[in-house]
Amino acid sequence: MKLIGLYENIIMGAIKGFDRIRFRGTLRWLANESGMSTFLSSQRILYKDFKNWAEGLTSSIRENCHNYADQLGIETRYLRSGAIDKEKLARGIAEQNGIKTGPICLFSVVEQCISPTVKGNRSTKKLELKMIPRKCIWLYRYFNHPEFGFGHVRLQSWLPFNIFICLNGRHRLERQLIKHNIAYTKDGNCFPWIEDIAAAQKLMDKQLETNWSDLLNGLVNDAYPDLYSLLPLRPDYYWSADETEWSTDIMFKSRDELDKLYPSIIHHAMRVSDSPAVMRYFGKRDNRGRSPEEVVSDYRRRYEGIRIKHWKNRNSVKMYNKGGSILRIETTIINTRDFKVFRHPDDDTNRPASWQKMRKGVSDLHRRCEISDKCNDRYADALAAGQVEEKLKEVTSAACNKVKKNGKRYRGLNPLQNDDYKLLTFLSKGEHAIVGFRNKDLRSWLYPKSKRLPKDEQKRYSGRTTRRIKLLRVHGLIKKVARENRYVLTTKGQKFACALMSALSVDVKELTNIAA
Repeated sequence: MKLIGLYENIIMGAIKGFDRIRFRGTLRWLANESGMSTFLSSQRILYKDFKNWAEGLTSSIRENCHNYADQLGIETRYLRSGAIDKEKLARGIAEQNGIKTGPICLFSVVEQCISPTVKGNRSTKKLELKMIPRKCIWLYRYFNHPEFGFGHVRLQSWLPFNIFICLNGRHRLERQLIKHNIAYTKDGNCFPWIEDIAAAQKLMDKQLETNWSDLLNGLVNDAYPDLYSLLPLRPDYYWSADETEWSTDIMFKSRDELDKLYPSIIHHAMRVSDSPAVMRYFGKRDNRGRSPEEVVSDYRRRYEGIRIKHWKNRNSVKMYNKGGSILRIETTIINTRDFKVFRHPDDDTNRPASWQKMRKGVSDLHRRCEISDKCNDRYADALAAGQVEEKLKEVTSAACNKVKKNGKRYRGLNPLQNDDYKLLTFLSKGEHAIVGFRNKDLRSWLYPKSKRLPKDEQKRYSGRTTRRIKLLRVHGLIKKVARENRYVLTTKGQKFACALMSALSVDVKELTNIAA
């Protein structure tokens, strides 16, 4: 990582790995209308009897879970609002009752869910089964596991009985450090100091060797041991990683060292993002699941420190100073379909392996971690590009002059010309550290009205964009991703874009003072 290389004299080291992970367990036979309908048919349950049957099943599960909590002697509490900070409340209960390891409490709360409901169809005069948004009781079992640390198992008490499990890789690392007698200092979910950073990183890497299905099934069995016997079918949960956070923590030797450096880093991140408030770009999927139309970057001051964050299609990369002396870069992946994994289509080994869209299932989790780690590295490299000590002319002169390649001459870039300025602004965006960009992404930025034009006109603008991409490639500012029509910035491109965007955003008076 170039950022560490630049400041190795004031950095102790870095650890990278899972932060928060939210897993989702699904009974796939019950998870959709057709599956639920065939299940009811196999159990000879009529639609008219569905409500009473489902309510009875839910009552049995809730009663059993509460009885088991009473046997353990842990506190059970009904929460009147889902907005209550349940983690904070659970930690308070653990501290109050002196619980260091084991079960902590059981919460019941009404929250949103997607569940089957039988409704009448006026046109057909028949009952129909529909999966619709509704509310139901969710059960939260909090624990402090001797191996995995603090977390919870969240059970939907109404069909289709989805389960969510939240774990934290940093809490698990703490347990591993204790087991291996490695001294450390912990602040929340980060480590400002670790006695042996290399050994700690090996422990973090070892987390990737986990058999996730066995682990998650075991946590469910610990929290609700009678659940599987109460379910009306063979409990075969399909586990997926609903949301993952992969963090790179750069550990500075002191708070003062990071405090001196951080303003210039955050200043650079703000400069290339146009605004220190909310900056709208392209590519973000809205909450209703429509096609992506914008990317949002956001800068704000939080209790942990100053944070800047970029979203794209519900995935994000962010940076903030944490725990006083830690610079954290974190990639969060929710929408896995933006990425690819090399595997057999439909897991059919008779078909040749190829690049397929990534699934949320835990079987693709290794590839997900690899992508997240590279995203953090690219973002850190982009920040490092703003810290170079080369003169502006040394960084930019080559790309601003004509170049000859394969017998053809190409013009130099002119950052003071409107079109080239807009092109360089596009290159400097932090969200391109997530998945790079394609022709249509650049086209939407340069010619936002083109997507509303007839297809023939769109092709013309696509050709223009292709020529712009070619120009950037011959100057060595971007490179093509192998076997994909997607492009990422080179080291030269990062330096070039950020140097010019930073220089062009400074007023003449400030430039004069700097030169003096």
